[in-house]
Amino acid sequence: MKIKNKELRKMTKQELDNKLLELRKDLIKINAQIGAGTVPENPGNVKNVKKTVARILTIMTETKNKEVPKKTHA
Repeated sequence: MKIKNKELRKMTKQELDNKLLELRKDLIKINAQIGAGTVPENPGNVKNVKKTVARILTIMTETKNKEVPKKTHA
């Protein structure tokens, strides 16, 4: 379920928010399975979901920082 950076950067803020919410729900579900002692369907997917969440948060921060100009001290 890895999503490439190019695909993420093409998404709107609303789409990124929805994708982030969806991935976090998946992560909670996977972590609950691990906590209950059962093996998730795809154990390697945990790492991909975490990295994708981090990618989305990074892109959202970058776009937010581009919109707000930095204050310079004179």
